[in-house]
Amino acid sequence: KMDLDPFELRYRNIYREGATTPTGQTPDVYCLEEMYDRARPYYEEAKARVADLNAKSDGRYKYGVGISQGIYGCGLDGADSAAANVQLNPDNTVTILDSWEDHGQGADIGSLSMAHGTLREAGFTPEQIKLIKNDTGLTPNSGPAGGSRSNVMVGNAIVAASRMLVNAMRREDGTYRDYDAMIEENIPVFYEGSWVASAFTNCSLETAQGEPFSVYMYELFIPEVEVNIETGKVRVIRFTTVPDVGTIINRSVVDGQIYGGLAQGIGLALSENMEDYDKHTTLRGCGIPYAEDVPDEMIIDYIETPRPLGPYGAAGCGEAPLTAPHPAILGAIFDATGARITAVPATPDVVKAAIDELA
Repeated sequence: KMDLDPFELRYRNIYREGATTPTGQTPDVYCLEEMYDRARPYYEEAKARVADLNAKSDGRYKYGVGISQGIYGCGLDGADSAAANVQLNPDNTVTILDSWEDHGQGADIGSLSMAHGTLREAGFTPEQIKLIKNDTGLTPNSGPAGGSRSNVMVGNAIVAASRMLVNAMRREDGTYRDYDAMIEENIPVFYEGSWVASAFTNCSLETAQGEPFSVYMYELFIPEVEVNIETGKVRVIRFTTVPDVGTIINRSVVDGQIYGGLAQGIGLALSENMEDYDKHTTLRGCGIPYAEDVPDEMIIDYIETPRPLGPYGAAGCGEAPLTAPHPAILGAIFDATGARITAVPATPDVVKAAIDELA
């Protein structure tokens, strides 16, 4: 109705200097304009590709491209916090103790990277840093592994504990004490670190206003789809994304999170369901996407805007790629067929029915 390209509509309405979030919070960074500028060529190339595919199609298949934007806060709403401890050992290794739970996201390399970022000032190598994780008899309360909070909250706590140890080891001449020197000078070798997002608040139940998160993640999604007009079957044939999750500490871990999130998003958009407890409560029946459902061409182009309150400028990562891939896929189906689908999953029967309604 507006005769405005979906990309341009979004670009005109992004956060720019002076804008606030819907809850009235000033964003931690203004990075969306750069992200859209980076994404625009990918979007234009995608439009050209699907136009060429449509021109060559015999009509059985139609092709389209979608665009969406996701924003997600890192943390539990309000004054979230985490704790981590560090200990210098007699063999001059360091032990990091935290309760950063790992369910596949790479919590071990997260702890190691945050610790090494500080401890290397005193000459420690990654091999000299040991981890004790999630042993509640030994490790402090780092909070839950949810809300994409761990890299920010636990990471900051690890940096704080490591900083205290490095400061204690440093002599006035800039050299560093070893374990024996620390003990001889009666300097503690164990430090408790914590980090609290103390300036942030829950949103008001009356006004929905507040400043719930210290750090945010941003991501743009550009899927290209193929729709079988006869069956309603949809395939994502290419997926481009432009994320900004702050300074990237470990590229391979972040890549894994983005790729995995996009795969989950494809499942959420096209196949995953939990409505029928008889049908959808098995691994096979719930619609988890298989390797064949995920395109070989998945392009990630990062923007790295350091976060003022993130450890070494990092944000979280895990839920950024699952914020909005599904509406982008639904938009791509509309671009291909003209059929507007507003609920997920867009299974073949749902897509076929929407196409038939246009006839």
